[in-house]
Amino acid sequence: MDRTERRAAIAAYKERKTPAGIYAVRCTTTGECWVGSTPNLEAIENRMRFTLGQGINLNRRMQAAWKEEGEAAFTFERVETLDEELTGRDRDRALKESLALWAEELDAAPA
Repeated sequence: MDRTERRAAIAAYKERKTPAGIYAVRCTTTGECWVGSTPNLEAIENRMRFTLGQGINLNRRMQAAWKEEGEAAFTFERVETLDEELTGRDRDRALKESLALWAEELDAAPA
């Protein structure tokens, strides 16, 4: 890959649109559920599995459940995907509103 191809690839990567939205993490054995919002739904499951697997997730209850029940007891799901046209403050506001609604709907704690 020459220099111009590399620059083009980097530019394309930076300009790609990533889906923002709400996700849920469930522990199937305890029935607990956590919801969170993210500007990048494509990366959140990997990030959560990594932090939980390393024992460095900031949510102490989720981390304790992961340690007690194991990785196989956890499921990750996209609950809502926001419109890709939303950006900046509009996207942040929509994420905040949707997160509150889904937390109530699922009777879930923050992720």
